[in-house]
Amino acid sequence: MNRISFAWITVVLIGLFAGISGTAMGWGMQGHRIVGEIAEKHLTPKAKKNIRRILGNESIAMCSNWADFIKSNPQYDSLDKSHYINFKPGMTLSEFNRNLAGDSSQNAYNSIVFLRQALKSGSLPDSLKRDYLKLLIHFVGDVHQPLHTGRPEDRGGNRVQVSWFDESVNLHQVWDDKLIQYQKLSYTEYVQWINHATPAQKQLWMKQSVSDWLYESYELANHIYNNTPAQAKLKYKYNYDYVEALNNQLLKAGIRLAGMLNEIFG
Repeated sequence: MNRISFAWITVVLIGLFAGISGTAMGWGMQGHRIVGEIAEKHLTPKAKKNIRRILGNESIAMCSNWADFIKSNPQYDSLDKSHYINFKPGMTLSEFNRNLAGDSSQNAYNSIVFLRQALKSGSLPDSLKRDYLKLLIHFVGDVHQPLHTGRPEDRGGNRVQVSWFDESVNLHQVWDDKLIQYQKLSYTEYVQWINHATPAQKQLWMKQSVSDWLYESYELANHIYNNTPAQAKLKYKYNYDYVEALNNQLLKAGIRLAGMLNEIFG
C-alpha cells in the first residue's frame, strides 16, 4: 500500500461508489471479457464462492470492463494512469526491475500491488471491496496488452499511425481490439478456442510475479515496435504473424488473474 501516493488512495476511497457506464477501452470490451471468462474457469471452489458473494450475479467477464466504463465520468480521471506503465526501450531484465522498483508513481504495477494488498487485508467495506475487485480484474488484463507497457513518447503506440485493412488507426488500437475482432468470434467462442493451457503452463504462470508479467509484455512490445513502423499497412500477414502472441497474452492474463484471485479469496 505504501507504493501508492496518499492522494491517489484518497481519491479512490472517495470516488469508487458510483457505477457509471460509458465507452470501453483497454484490451477492448471483448478482450477483457475473454480474460475474465478464462479466469473464472480456473478459480478454486472457495475463491469462486467468495467472489460470488462480492459480485453477486455479475460474472468476472461482465464486470471486467467497469474500469473503462467509469472513464466517462471526470470524477475518475485520476485513475487513468493505473491502466498502463511506460518504459524506455532496450532495458535488460535487471535494468527493468530496478526501474520498476524505483518508480513510486501511480501506474498499473503499483495499482495492482495496492489493490491486491487491500483486498487481502479483509478490512474493506463491501461496496469498496466490490469496486477494488473490479479494478484489479481490469488492470491485470491491461498489463497483458503489450502496448500498455509501451513507450512514453508515443503513449504506448497511440501516436504511431498505421492502416488496418485500409482503415486509418493507431498501433495501440490494433492491439486493443482490431486483432481480436478480426477473429470473428464471440468472447465465449474465443475462450473455447484458446483455453487449453497444460497443467505445467498453468502452474508456472500462476507462480510468476507481476513484474514477470510486465517484463514479458515489455519484450513483446519491443518486438511489435521493431516490426511495425509508422504508416505500415497491416493486413492478413500481420494477423498471421501475431495471432499466436495475442492469444498467448489473453490466455496468460486469464490464468494469472485466476491465480491472484485464488490467492486472495481461496
